[in-house]
Amino acid sequence: MRYKITKTDGELVEVDNPSRWPDPSEIAKIQEPVILATILTNEEYVGGILKLVEDKRGKQKTFEYVSSSRVMLHYELPLNEIVLDFYDRLKSVSRGYASLDYHLADYWESPMVKLDILVAGEPVDALSIIVHRDFAYERGKALVSKMRQLIPRQMFEVAIQASIGAKIIARETVSAIRKNVIAKCYGGDISRKRKLLEKQKEGKKRMKRIGRVDIPQEAFLAVLKVGEDSN
Repeated sequence: MRYKITKTDGELVEVDNPSRWPDPSEIAKIQEPVILATILTNEEYVGGILKLVEDKRGKQKTFEYVSSSRVMLHYELPLNEIVLDFYDRLKSVSRGYASLDYHLADYWESPMVKLDILVAGEPVDALSIIVHRDFAYERGKALVSKMRQLIPRQMFEVAIQASIGAKIIARETVSAIRKNVIAKCYGGDISRKRKLLEKQKEGKKRMKRIGRVDIPQEAFLAVLKVGEDSN
């Protein structure tokens, strides 16, 4: 999807990828695409559907009965909020008794931000997403928590962070694999054990400086579900 961004120097740019998102200090205004959705459902499911569209930042346009038990809703919704899981959640809350039709309608000015994920201090472009500022913390927290479960443990500690610009908003840590280097030390040779542990500690620091972390495919797929899991 394309966001319209007005920069502080007056330039208007259209951005369709987080990797092309301008520096926050250069942004004066952001407009996001909005759809007009028509939802037809049974009266008994209206409550669940209204909560869903409100969670997705929807604005009600009309609410009308088309029969004694059928209701038609018209809502404006940000395209950002419906592209991943909206249809599945709509079917879930309505038990399949809801239809959805929509078309691109307009643009809203919204406080959107680029949420970056850093693994071992390095940003991973493929994990970056554009979110509403009000949802950034909960989605960042959900995403780093999921990354911690999916990224395999290394010989060194791996920090996973969510950031907006230079500000870290959430962090998780994948603990290091601990190898018992003193397993073959018998008796009470404390000094030798201490030397082995110090050597292991220094080795892990060196690995942390130069080590690379392999990120499994499941971690990238988790980005697609973060909105659903955090709602």
